[in-house]
Amino acid sequence: MKFFAIVLSLIPLVLTNSAAAATPWVVDADTARGRIDAGALVLDARSTPSFMLGHVDGAVRVTWQEFSRSKGPHHGRLRSRSTLEKKLREKGVSSALDVIVVGDPKKGWGEEGRIVWMLRSLGHERAMLVDGGHAALARAGVKIARGKSKVPAAGDFEASRAGAFSADRDRVRDAIGDPKVVIVDTRERREYDGKTPYGESRGGHVPGARHVHFSELLDDDGKLLPRRKLESKLTELGISRDTTVIAYCTGGIRSAHFTAALRQNGYDALNYAGSMWEWADSDPATYPLETD
Repeated sequence: MKFFAIVLSLIPLVLTNSAAAATPWVVDADTARGRIDAGALVLDARSTPSFMLGHVDGAVRVTWQEFSRSKGPHHGRLRSRSTLEKKLREKGVSSALDVIVVGDPKKGWGEEGRIVWMLRSLGHERAMLVDGGHAALARAGVKIARGKSKVPAAGDFEASRAGAFSADRDRVRDAIGDPKVVIVDTRERREYDGKTPYGESRGGHVPGARHVHFSELLDDDGKLLPRRKLESKLTELGISRDTTVIAYCTGGIRSAHFTAALRQNGYDALNYAGSMWEWADSDPATYPLETD
């Protein structure tokens, strides 16, 4: 009897872990509203003016910069695990609580994808972004408030891993020429061709990288393309579910959103957080760039 009691006691834990593992990276506005009504934490990654003009009631504003290293060649890389854990707890993040991340996919840089990618990389399997962003949530009838962000109750988030869903500089270098890996540059075409509008030390793209701006996976409403259209676009890039995708941009923001979109659709995608700020500042002989 004692054995069966132990087994029964473990069932809720198994179900909870299974549910967490199955949590999507991207949810529609109606699903997000249901989770918010059930007590999910909302993190808003939009600009301060946008947040002040209207945000989900109780939402906490965040920026990707506060979780990243100070300005310089490694600006895109995440801060230390202990620092991230502390900062996320201050934002109200708890391990067992759903985290709904809101952005402005039509005007933003994919910041909501960066926050979700970061949380997932640290082991938070209940983090997800809203398809269509804040505008979609507002249309779904979520209660909207104005003004400053409220100070949340401290969370208890514990980072259980570091580096999942990520590729570092050497992983990218080793992937050049590997037929099983597709390197994708998610910046603007001008950047891919060699322009350096954001302070990169060198211009160009990683040799062999395919180009697609991260927003090309979105429709006019800022929602992900239907699965069939998205798969068709990825096929054109040589991406299949048998390949590994490594995405980069300038500082790992746009590429994080791209990574989240691919993960949502079952692809093996990794984000290079250091991206071009780091790569371009490295030894050109070891970390080359090319232009078309």
